[in-house]
Amino acid sequence: MHGQISRWGNSLGVRIPKDIANRIGLADGVPVEIEERDGEVVISRTKPRLRYSLEELVTGVTPEEAHETTREIDWGPDVGREIVEE
Repeated sequence: MHGQISRWGNSLGVRIPKDIANRIGLADGVPVEIEERDGEVVISRTKPRLRYSLEELVTGVTPEEAHETTREIDWGPDVGREIVEE
């Protein structure tokens, strides 16, 4: 199928035919990645951002691992806006 590049403000755009958009699940507002690969323009759907609960994120973390990742780290004395006056 052939298309045509058109000016869209300061950018360029191309229309994606409805039957192609439907086959690959593109719709108005769907985020895509646009990149140049070996001299060609490649447009692909981006993977949806996943959201996890805190419980899901820490599932399987042992107490030993939790202690190691939450231990206090000494970065040296506070400087600048880090200083907290008590």
